[in-house]
Amino acid sequence: MEYTHLGRSGLKVSRLCLGTMNFGPYVPEKESFAIMDQALELGINFFDTANVYGGRLGTGATEKIIGRWLAQGGGRRERIVLATKVFGSTGEGPNDQKLSAYHIKRACEESLRRLQTDHIDLYQMHHVDRETPWEEIWQVMEQLYREGKVLYFGSSNFAGWQIARAQCEAGKRNFMGLVCEQSLYNLTARTVELEVIPACREFGLGLIPWSPLGGGLLGGVAGKNMSGRRKEVHVQDKLKKYRTQMEAYENLCAEAGEKPAIVALAWLLHNPVVTAPIVGPRTIGQLEDARHAAEIQLSEEILQKLDKIWPGPGGEAPEAYAW
Repeated sequence: MEYTHLGRSGLKVSRLCLGTMNFGPYVPEKESFAIMDQALELGINFFDTANVYGGRLGTGATEKIIGRWLAQGGGRRERIVLATKVFGSTGEGPNDQKLSAYHIKRACEESLRRLQTDHIDLYQMHHVDRETPWEEIWQVMEQLYREGKVLYFGSSNFAGWQIARAQCEAGKRNFMGLVCEQSLYNLTARTVELEVIPACREFGLGLIPWSPLGGGLLGGVAGKNMSGRRKEVHVQDKLKKYRTQMEAYENLCAEAGEKPAIVALAWLLHNPVVTAPIVGPRTIGQLEDARHAAEIQLSEEILQKLDKIWPGPGGEAPEAYAW
């Protein structure tokens, strides 16, 4: 497994990030433990979760599973870079969501308890809060840093200008600010190429793509029965919309001798701004397949063909739509 710096920080993480959203609602605890153990064996040291993950099992269920895995010891906590998130609703109270200092402080303490650890390596804002001023957000984040409860900070689902605003406000406080942005990015969803990726490059943020397989559509599903989350209506609608492109894509992957999921991940990894795509395996086999993506290089010919099948927005703004 290769490792790279998380943005401009000195922290090194694996080129694949283990996503845990399926742990609990889709993957039982025992199998979740096995997947995390195997991730360590494969050299994956970057684990991502969120305080709201848990689905039908309830908010925080996924963090609790990870906490019980960490509690087994064996150097598990020391071997991983642990990332979680704050923003989503964790209760019914008016202050049980978003990025007020009140909610961030409480949410962090609750995540620490569920994860059974004394610190979070990467604390990510799950969404931009348009109602809370950056002075308040960075003030409480600095407090968490001083207390040793959080080491690095990241954003998720931010626009390019919001990244710029966050960094400018952090700079006024002589604070490092964000080291990464977690965005929707895959062959079927390339909007971030307009302004988010240029902002990440300019401000030294690593990009962590979520849904790198487009909800499973890039995993080789044309002509196959859909299962799990891929049975959801919005996924089925995308399947109908992109069927012609998906068939062309899967044929190209077959010609290249690689599984579609591997090609989709390798395509992301060829972008120098991308730190690590988030993979959310339900089985150890899927995890081992994903590992292969970090070991291959796509040829220029394959990359050009992928652009024809899945065209992006035309490059970066403003040249993508102006001159």
